[in-house]
Amino acid sequence: MKFQLFLAICLSVAVVSLAKDPKDCEVCKKVVSKVIDSVKAAGNEVTDQGAVAAELKDYCAKTHINKENRFCYYLGATEDAATGLINEMTGPVSRFMPPAAVCSKLKKKDSQLCELQYDEEIDLSTIDLSKQRVKVLKKILSEKFGDACKGCLEKRDFIKRIEELKSRDEL
Repeated sequence: MKFQLFLAICLSVAVVSLAKDPKDCEVCKKVVSKVIDSVKAAGNEVTDQGAVAAELKDYCAKTHINKENRFCYYLGATEDAATGLINEMTGPVSRFMPPAAVCSKLKKKDSQLCELQYDEEIDLSTIDLSKQRVKVLKKILSEKFGDACKGCLEKRDFIKRIEELKSRDEL
């Protein structure tokens, strides 16, 4: 009886450990997928490592999403990056490896690449702006509207600017 209980516990632990977190390597998977799609859209072959590397650098130069930019930096695809793991990504991609497998290979080289996760989306229709910190209000302004709110000094200034931009976008 004790052996069966021990076996059941071991199996349940094994099943839980095998379950993958959907947010694991989410930034990596999304960036690799976008790069593969843009290579195909440009009419290039995915087997061409040079084309994949060029498309990755082009994508990284254009992205304004903070987490994706950080991923590009870790990979070495930005101008100021000190590392050079681009070939570690373009090689598996050129052999038609799926993005999840590419990211698991990259994780073995640099675990920081898979630690990046996107921030949760903020729904402006349900959020109470007056209860948010100024840091969150600044984040909403920069990410949702691309506005820095120059001249905003107090919390009410940020809230007023968000309301103005929100009403403008609804029109």
